Amino acid sequence: MRWARALAVAVLASVGAMAAEKPRAAAEDWRPLFDGRDLSGWDTWLGIPHPSVQGLDRPRNAEGRYTEPLGLNVDPKHVFTVVSTDGAPAIRISGEIFGALTSRDELDDFHVRLEFKWGEKKWPPKAEVARDSGLLYYAVGEQGGADNKTWMRSLECQIQEHDTGDLWAVGGTSADVAVETTGEGKERRAVYTRGAPVVTMAGDARRAIKAFDAENPTGSWNTVEVVCLRGTCVHAVNGRVNLVLTRPQQPGPDGARSPLTKGRIQIQSEGAEVYYRNIAVRRISEFPKAYAP
Repeated sequence: MRWARALAVAVLASVGAMAAEKPRAAAEDWRPLFDGRDLSGWDTWLGIPHPSVQGLDRPRNAEGRYTEPLGLNVDPKHVFTVVSTDGAPAIRISGEIFGALTSRDELDDFHVRLEFKWGEKKWPPKAEVARDSGLLYYAVGEQGGADNKTWMRSLECQIQEHDTGDLWAVGGTSADVAVETTGEGKERRAVYTRGAPVVTMAGDARRAIKAFDAENPTGSWNTVEVVCLRGTCVHAVNGRVNLVLTRPQQPGPDGARSPLTKGRIQIQSEGAEVYYRNIAVRRISEFPKAYAP
């Protein structure tokens, strides 16, 4: 019977070890960034409105252009609202004025996940082009400190019709991406290709195009994920990895570049009506198997 007692002790020890691990696992569980009720936990920022925007008590110059951003948590046109769509709460971003929702927490090694779908409305100056938004991460510096007082310095996982998953380096940031490059000047295309030469995306060449289009038809819900760990970031659309970057950096005041591996996230308003829901984040210490670079 000694072997039976030994087996029982081993089983109890195993159960105890599993129970002891539960608090550690719980710390890595998904944490919602949108509770379905309001925008608590987020700040809003709206940049300089397009001249076509009416009903704003803001100065314009002699050409009729607005001269300053609306700024922090000022949203007279209700660009950011909580609505019900498809039977569930969602954040509606009208797109009428360029700007962003900004998380109040900073993230370093993280896995962020959200769902989006396009609405119907589009606004100048993007009324005649593809619907556009974006998930900015590692966002640092001042609100409106980049791109015509609109975004924060950051990296962008592009959310745009048929371009979802592209990388844009925003506000002077940079990152390394394995790309196949064709064309010159405005015709230049740098497409993420596993095993291709690694190129630093920065300055005038700050866009890396995703490997393939994984977006569902316009009007359908899509899942976008960004997974970042120790300076490597993965973009995934509907469960499929379509871009990987490494060595994200930012400029310093002396011109030298330094690693960019921590910051807030922003969800863009950029000329198109779009809905977001099921926004959540978790801390990670290793890449999930499905998204290992």
